[in-house]
Amino acid sequence: MSAHGTDAALVAAARAGSDNAFARLVDRHQQAVRSFLRRVCRHEADADDLAQETFLAAWTSLRTLDKPERVRSWLFGIAWRRAQGMARSMSRSRQRETDWQEERPGHDQPGTEMNIAMQQALAQLPPDQRAAVALCLAGDWSHADAAQILEMPLGTVKSHVSRGRARLVEILGVREDDH
Repeated sequence: MSAHGTDAALVAAARAGSDNAFARLVDRHQQAVRSFLRRVCRHEADADDLAQETFLAAWTSLRTLDKPERVRSWLFGIAWRRAQGMARSMSRSRQRETDWQEERPGHDQPGTEMNIAMQQALAQLPPDQRAAVALCLAGDWSHADAAQILEMPLGTVKSHVSRGRARLVEILGVREDDH
């Protein structure tokens, strides 16, 4: 990858006013951020909104990024904090509307029963545990990177992943030797 193609180079160019450089950063990281948010949020539409908010917040605070080469972790951190904020502020009427949307026929996109069961099982985990599981098990992030993104001690992340995995196995009724 050329120097102009690295995350750090794109951050530098975006800080210098290049909309194109920031657009390349968005293109590069948007799907991963959106996938993470879809795993930690109860509702796909909320995750999509949060992904947009994440990149808007990143654009407006790009100058605060201390380590441009760590822009991906920084973006995931913004996404996680946005998800936490949404979870705290969701009103009852929003929840009722969202529940209705989920119950309507044909809402689910085509997927396997296991994917649907996994999403339902993930929704039963506490938010911190769900985020750690989403990053480390589904997103292939290291425990150390997840700890940085979630702003948690490394041991806490490891515990969340271990307990979350055990809880998912229990909820899904999967035997340990099945996977």
